[in-house]
Amino acid sequence: MALVLFLIILAIALGLVGVVAEGLLYLLFIGIAVLFLALVISAVRFRHGGRRSTR
Repeated sequence: MALVLFLIILAIALGLVGVVAEGLLYLLFIGIAVLFLALVISAVRFRHGGRRSTR
């Protein structure tokens, strides 16, 4: 859960810097990619119920 929150915060920060700073538009696209990655990770964890197998 902490990883997903960290990735979301990182995506927001990169997106803001990408929008505000001139010539750093690529950071916006990196932020969007990181946000998409965070959503995929959270969807996979939600699908498995958040349980870890204990073998």
